[in-house]
Amino acid sequence: MADYTKLAAEVRTKFGKGAARKLRAADKIPAVVYGHGTEPQHISLPGHETMLLVRTANAVVDLDIEGAAQLALVKDVQRDPVRQIIEHIDLVVLRRGEKVTVDVPVLIEGESFSGTIHVQDLNTISLLVLATNIPEHVSVNVEGLEDGVQIHAAQLELPEGAELETDPEALVVAIVTPRGTADDDAADEASAEAGAESGAEGAADSE
Repeated sequence: MADYTKLAAEVRTKFGKGAARKLRAADKIPAVVYGHGTEPQHISLPGHETMLLVRTANAVVDLDIEGAAQLALVKDVQRDPVRQIIEHIDLVVLRRGEKVTVDVPVLIEGESFSGTIHVQDLNTISLLVLATNIPEHVSVNVEGLEDGVQIHAAQLELPEGAELETDPEALVVAIVTPRGTADDDAADEASAEAGAESGAEGAADSE
């Protein structure tokens, strides 16, 4: 059984902007838990522990809602656009053994062939996975790959038991030569050849 972060939650009975401000002033975060046909539960979560939790995408939390245990997935985190403080969190009820669709970050590893760069087209991919076994990321190794190589979603190595929900033909990463590099090399070669020819002509004229 996975070991999830445990958070003690309190049921909220007061709502509105004023009540939310008071909660945040007390280092608590307003949240709601819903799903599986249950009535939405409005709760508050401890501020510091929750901020650490949501640093990870698709975090799963073991809630203690005033004595009642509930496994939940962090579905949405709403932040103040200026101060970036957490204003509200949506959590979805989880059942052990069920599968959920989540967006998982794509992590690029390695360095492509000298003179090329990788261009990442997808930062996340959608996977159907066990709710109790959500991967933190999916890795793509570009070590030594040459110009023109493309990696599509269907080519990704997925965690055991995971199913791809993203279009299999979707481009994830491409290896390219930076614009100007090939042209610059060709121009340098042409310039060198022209210089050599000019030198040869000059030498012939002086004879």
